[in-house]
Amino acid sequence: MGVWGKYMNNRNTNTVQAFIRFVAWFSSFIVLGLIFLPLGALSTSVFGDFWVLGVPLLILNLWLSGVVSKMFFVLPEWQKIVLLRLGKFDSVRGAGFFWVPPFIYSVAATLDTRIEVNQVEATNTLTKDNVPAKVTAAIEYKVEDPRKAVIDVYNYRSSVTWLSTEALKNTIGSLTLKELLSERDQIAESLKTQIDESAAKYGVDVNAVRITDIDTPQSLVEELAVIARARRAAEAKAIQAEAEIGVAKKLSEASKILNTSKAMQLRELQILSDISKEESSMVIVYPYGDREAKIIADAAAGSRVHTSKPKK
Repeated sequence: MGVWGKYMNNRNTNTVQAFIRFVAWFSSFIVLGLIFLPLGALSTSVFGDFWVLGVPLLILNLWLSGVVSKMFFVLPEWQKIVLLRLGKFDSVRGAGFFWVPPFIYSVAATLDTRIEVNQVEATNTLTKDNVPAKVTAAIEYKVEDPRKAVIDVYNYRSSVTWLSTEALKNTIGSLTLKELLSERDQIAESLKTQIDESAAKYGVDVNAVRITDIDTPQSLVEELAVIARARRAAEAKAIQAEAEIGVAKKLSEASKILNTSKAMQLRELQILSDISKEESSMVIVYPYGDREAKIIADAAAGSRVHTSKPKK
């Protein structure tokens, strides 16, 4: 489906060019036919047969008409052509309508200057801490200088892929697994800078690099999960211990304050007041060691219990 869509897209963009070339070919064929017509008449008068010179003239007419028609180009906005003059670089043409003289000039290549996305993989590459990893990255690039992309390198796409793979492997080897997993954005920016500097000599501009997948051995992932759980449990215990230390310090400060002032007695009275507020409760306060006060308190408590029993 992708190949068919690309074919239909190219076909649609070349429709105008094909129409212009057909008009040019037809016009050239008519004009050259009128020019060659007297030679056909000469063939009849000299050889007694029109087709003695007519057939070679017809073939020549068809060939010249085809050459003239191929002089005209209509390129879409995203395409450029690299022109050679007698085998040497001449210029870059496009987009729009233009014509190229035949015989002396030739088209070296037609380039698509839109952004392309290519996927590169670094398989079984060891990290700095000797962990095998498979990393996949997406490279966005476009042709910035058509001359360099055609003249200075045989296949700029293969070259960019090779540069990207090497840069990815070198970056993986300089990082630990933890850094590789936690610093994707920084790694992608570093890769973009490296690849862009190397690809510039091929006329290619790298727009972005994205780390799409990092694959590590399953056993290692399970070990890392165990370590992470243990680390979280240790941190939770440390936080709980720090909280208990804080509570102990506050209690120690409170005990010192209560022991060095009348605050302890006030605190006791406050506690008794709080207890008395509870439902079905009674608080009796009397001096310690006073027998009469104790008898009165016992009597009051006994009457409270007696009155609270349900009647039969």
